[in-house]
Amino acid sequence: MAHVIVIPYPAQGHVIPLIELGQRLANEGVRVTFVNTEVNHKLVTSTWTEQESFKGLMNMVSIPDGLDSWEDRSEVGKLTESIMKTMPGKLEELIEMINNEGTHKVTCVIADGCAAWAIRVAKKTGTKSAIFWPSSVASLAPALSITKLIDYGIIDNNGLPIKDQTIVVSQTMPPIKPSNLPWAFVGDMETTKAVFKISVDVAEAATMTEWVTCNSANDLEPDAFSIYSKIVPIGPLLASNRLADQTGHFWQEDFTCLKWLDQNPVCSVIYIAFGSFTLFDQRQFEELALGLELSNKPFLWVVRPGMTKESTVSYPDGFIERTRARGRIVSWAPQQKVLAHPSVACFLSHCGWNSTLEGVINGVPFLCWPYSSDQFSNQTYICDIWKNGLGFDKDETGYITREEIKGKLEHLVSDKTFRGNAMDLKGKALVNVEEGGSSYKNLSNFIDWIKIKMPARD
Repeated sequence: MAHVIVIPYPAQGHVIPLIELGQRLANEGVRVTFVNTEVNHKLVTSTWTEQESFKGLMNMVSIPDGLDSWEDRSEVGKLTESIMKTMPGKLEELIEMINNEGTHKVTCVIADGCAAWAIRVAKKTGTKSAIFWPSSVASLAPALSITKLIDYGIIDNNGLPIKDQTIVVSQTMPPIKPSNLPWAFVGDMETTKAVFKISVDVAEAATMTEWVTCNSANDLEPDAFSIYSKIVPIGPLLASNRLADQTGHFWQEDFTCLKWLDQNPVCSVIYIAFGSFTLFDQRQFEELALGLELSNKPFLWVVRPGMTKESTVSYPDGFIERTRARGRIVSWAPQQKVLAHPSVACFLSHCGWNSTLEGVINGVPFLCWPYSSDQFSNQTYICDIWKNGLGFDKDETGYITREEIKGKLEHLVSDKTFRGNAMDLKGKALVNVEEGGSSYKNLSNFIDWIKIKMPARD
C-alpha cells in the first residue's frame, strides 16, 4: 500500500488545503501521515473529527518547529528560520521510524511549496516526492522567476526591489508591483530574507520533483498554466465536496451563525472575514465597523482573537447596540457553508486563495481588502480579469473610510453584472473537478503515480 507523508507550512491557509488533499488520498486507499508542528497539531486535533470514510488511513502526527512553547509563531522570520534548522532532521527521523516499523513504509512525501525543505529530506531518504502549491499559479510565478528578476535588475540578491517597475509575465496574468512581491510585504529585513529563502527553495525544489501540483484550475488561470506547463492543476479541491464539514481549523467554528443566516432574505447579508493573519490598527477597524453600520445592510462579521494590534478588540461607542438587530459577530465561521448560504450577497475578504476559491465555487461576488503576499494578485484576478468584484480606494492618509466602504457595498450589490460574472466563474470552476474535467483527470493521474512503487535503490 502507498504511504504518503503530507507536510504543510504551519499556517492556517496552508494546513486546510493540504488536509483536503490528504483526505482525498485516504479516500482513494492511500495511507496518509499528516505532519503538523506540535503547536498546530494541538490546534487542529482539538477541532478534528476523523471521518469514518478514511478507514483509519489518515493519521495526524507532529514534530517540533524548534521554538519554545511560549514564543510567538506570528513572527514569520523567526519561525521560518527555526523551521529550517529543526524540522528537516525531525522529519528524517520520523520517516526512519516509520520505515523501521516495517509494516507501512513511506513511499512518497508531498510537501507544501513553502515547506520545500521536505523535498530534500525525501531525496536523502530515497523517497519519491511531489510539491503541492496551495495557492494560485500567479502567486508561484515570482518564485519561479527569481533568477530573471535579479538578472533584469528588478530585485537584489535578498529579494528587495531595486526598480519600481511593474512586472508583467503575461497580459492575462495579474501584473505585480515590486512592493507586492510575496516576500516584500513584511517590513523587516529578517522576515523578508526568510520569506525570500522560502521562495528560492520552492523554485529549486520544483526542478527536483516529477510533480508540481496546484490548488487551482485551468479555467481559472488558463494563460498561467500554459506558461508554466510543469505545474499541474488539481483543484479547487474543496469544490467537489463544498458543503462537507471542513477540517484543519485552528479555531472552533460557530455554527449558530447558519441559523442566523436562515432568518435573512436571499442575497441580503454582507459576509466579512479576513482569514487568520490580517491585522488592523484601531482607526481602520473602527472605519470598517462604521462603514458596515452606514450600509444599513445585514452583516455577518468574523472577528477572530488577535485581529487588531491592540490587546483586545474595541468597537466604536454604541456600535454593538445600534447594529444588534441586523448584525452578527462571531470569532470563527464555517466559511464554506456560509458562502453557500442563499442569504449571502457578497464577501468582503482579504482575498487569501482559500477564501477566493470558496467565494468562486459558490458564485459570490467580492469586495477586496488584501493585506499581504498573494492576496494582491488574487485581487487583480477578481477585479480586472474575472470581474466578479471590486477593490477599495484609500484616502490621502492611507485609510479606507466608512464612506468608501458604504459606497462600494452599494455599487457591488446593486450592479447585477458582478453576480452574473461570479456565477459564470462558478460554473467554469466546477466543470474542472467533475468527472472528465481537467483537474479531475490530473488528480486521478497523480494518485495513480503515488500508488506506483518506486524501484529499490542499489
